[in-house]
Amino acid sequence: MGLINAPNKVPEHQRFYQQAYRQHTRLWKINPRSNYLLVPYNILLWGTFGATMYMMGRKILGYNTWFGKA
Repeated sequence: MGLINAPNKVPEHQRFYQQAYRQHTRLWKINPRSNYLLVPYNILLWGTFGATMYMMGRKILGYNTWFGKA
């Protein structure tokens, strides 16, 4: 499958990315499918950060469980 008679889309993609770059769009946000990856990533990132801070606060107060006073 080395030679396939397909149109070269590289210049089209270059124009698309260069136009977005000129508008100061971050590289990882240029692709239209970026939100499908970034939204779950941000939820996991900030969710685990929030859970860590919550449990750190409980540990400082002397509680070793997520809920209750056990």
